[in-house]
Amino acid sequence: MAPANLQEEFKDQLNDVVSRLQSKNFFQSDWDIAAFAVFFIFIGMVLLLVLLVLIRCCCCCCCDEKPRRQKVGVENMALES
Repeated sequence: MAPANLQEEFKDQLNDVVSRLQSKNFFQSDWDIAAFAVFFIFIGMVLLLVLLVLIRCCCCCCCDEKPRRQKVGVENMALES
């Protein structure tokens, strides 16, 4: 793409955004609304997972004691050589 063509395309997109903001008509169709909702749901889930990881890391780092695991079940003596 030529720089002049790229600049013209950018200018057209900027004018489209400004005209939508002035007319308060952000979405052209229902598909735009659905894509917007899916995008924000995705971003929300990513932020939620990051928050859960941070909470998990903070809880694990604060606790110095490691819980002792107890064996559950019966030892199978036939597996030992």
